[in-house]
Amino acid sequence: MVRPIMKDEAFLKQPSEPAVEADMPIARDLLDTLKANASHCVGMAANMIGEAKRIIAVDDEGSYLLMFNPVIIERSGPYEAEEGCLSLTGTRKTTRYKKITVRYQNRVFRERERTFRDWTAQIVQHEIDHCNGVII
Repeated sequence: MVRPIMKDEAFLKQPSEPAVEADMPIARDLLDTLKANASHCVGMAANMIGEAKRIIAVDDEGSYLLMFNPVIIERSGPYEAEEGCLSLTGTRKTTRYKKITVRYQNRVFRERERTFRDWTAQIVQHEIDHCNGVII
């Protein structure tokens, strides 16, 4: 189900709770909402659809990747970026990293680690910020 985009900054600034298997309907709605906004959006976190859960969905070079409870465990190559967000107006400057390694759980809640680079790494960092209640 496509959900409305959350724009309440007080809600978005709250750190999200860990996701559990029972949160799979939220993940499906998150993917549906990302796909519905694909022309102008490349990633979303569950709090962007009003659910304070650590779930993100990103465009991973043409396919969609769902991550539950993602945490950046390694990063390198800082650079300055300017980003927009469906939940916020305008663009904002922030520091991102060219290469990150993320520990997360996949769709069947098996732990995984994956390294992301460049544009995909930037998207993942933005969405993990959402999970942490960080608004750039």
